[in-house]
Amino acid sequence: MKRPRIALTVGDPAGIGPEIVDKALHDVRVQRACEPVIYGLKNITGIKPGIVSAAAGLAAYQAIVSAVEDTVAGRVAAVVTAPINKLAFSQAGLPWKGHTDLLSNLTSSKQVAMMFWSDRLKVILATAHLPLAKVSGVLTRELLDDIITIAAQELPALGILNPRLAMAGLNPHAGEDGVLGDEETRIVVPAITAARATGIEISGPFPADTVYLSALRGDFDAVVACYHDQGIIPVKLIAFGKAVNVTLGLPIIRTSVDHGTAFDIAGRGVADASSMVEAILLAARFVLMKSTRENQQ
Repeated sequence: MKRPRIALTVGDPAGIGPEIVDKALHDVRVQRACEPVIYGLKNITGIKPGIVSAAAGLAAYQAIVSAVEDTVAGRVAAVVTAPINKLAFSQAGLPWKGHTDLLSNLTSSKQVAMMFWSDRLKVILATAHLPLAKVSGVLTRELLDDIITIAAQELPALGILNPRLAMAGLNPHAGEDGVLGDEETRIVVPAITAARATGIEISGPFPADTVYLSALRGDFDAVVACYHDQGIIPVKLIAFGKAVNVTLGLPIIRTSVDHGTAFDIAGRGVADASSMVEAILLAARFVLMKSTRENQQ
């Protein structure tokens, strides 16, 4: 198969994005896997490394828009994004809190989900960039229905043909039968029951302090976490720099790094490009899977 053309956005130009993209381009594995197309290196004159600015936020946004447009149009096969800065987006007057909600808007996707993919552990977030105090109110039965369905439908296209899902509880000990919180009995259990009735293989809710151990042992292919840190801390603990952020529910393939803009080291030439390399390689792998499926149909 011809090497796929893959869009690489440099993220916030004041962060480490341009550096890790450049380093990834020199990785022989990336060179063999794809033909990179870079977005976001134009019109960034005057942007200083490590300094949050509206100009940097706008530049990052414009690069994402262009890359997504080209991916949707088929001019490139997938998009891989370097990190953006939420404050820079805000200063630029942009309403989005991160890539996931922006990509959802740009592709008119009804429901998307953030997934962190590593060889040993895969986690899907039911909620993402929310203050912890708001999670319980947002974690509705309808939301869980959508997230579980997306996971079950999308994972086979990513090579997990019959996904076995585990659902983490929101509260300590998964609520302890309502003693430590009733979200599990009111929301989580009914969502699991409904999903299983449609043929989705999902179990739980399990206490979040043990469910990842079960997944690491191979009992489950992926864990659905209730909120951001509940899901991402375990992934970063065992696979930081190797994990990849994958957006489920989009009409395009999109992967990203597992870290932020690292303004504290921007411009110093010391940033680790490992996660960017992994994100590119995974995107190329997904493109190959998609092409193979289409050729078999």
